[in-house]
Amino acid sequence: MERYPRSARWFHAGVYAGVLLLLATGWWLLLGHEGRPSLLARLSGLPDTTLHKDVGWALTGLVAAGLLLGARGVRTFAAESLRFRRGDARWFLSWPAAAVTGRFARHGGRFDPGQRVANILLTAGLLVLIGSGVGLVTLHGGPVFAVLARVHKWATYVCTVLIAGHVVVASGILPGYRGVWRSMHLGGRLDERVAGRLWPAWLEGARREGRDARERQDMR
Repeated sequence: MERYPRSARWFHAGVYAGVLLLLATGWWLLLGHEGRPSLLARLSGLPDTTLHKDVGWALTGLVAAGLLLGARGVRTFAAESLRFRRGDARWFLSWPAAAVTGRFARHGGRFDPGQRVANILLTAGLLVLIGSGVGLVTLHGGPVFAVLARVHKWATYVCTVLIAGHVVVASGILPGYRGVWRSMHLGGRLDERVAGRLWPAWLEGARREGRDARERQDMR
């Protein structure tokens, strides 16, 4: 079954490709390798600083386009991510074992409680990273520039940890999340057993919508 529409999957792919390139070049520069071309710099023929800046602008444009063209999806994402429910604490308490066994506590909504927290933190972190990056390339020195440089560096630390956690969960390395990566890749066709294990209430709602759509089609 399809959990995310094609537009969302392509947007996700563009964002993570841009973010991974930015992290690779950003950490190369942060570790003091400016002037020593990284592998990406040699492949692209651009200095790491230029590559980092250009990819940053591309990601900024992609995010801006997503906010403008996908306003409805953005509202749904925000509403679902910010909606916390009774029973979420029980889900968090059971999560360490469930990540291995797959026996997650039931929850309501499109995202599980852990995803909601990750969505909020990662979205905020990336927006801070993008905003401070735009400030750094448009300003040339001064106290504001110095503050933005510190913000950008610390946002890099935070986002690196969050993205590493996201990759571990979304890749299906943890047994409880096995198969989840298909919801965003290879056509986005997710096994219903995986959906039932991770998002039971969403699966039930999707099945009802599917039945209602078939009934309406049969009535025509």
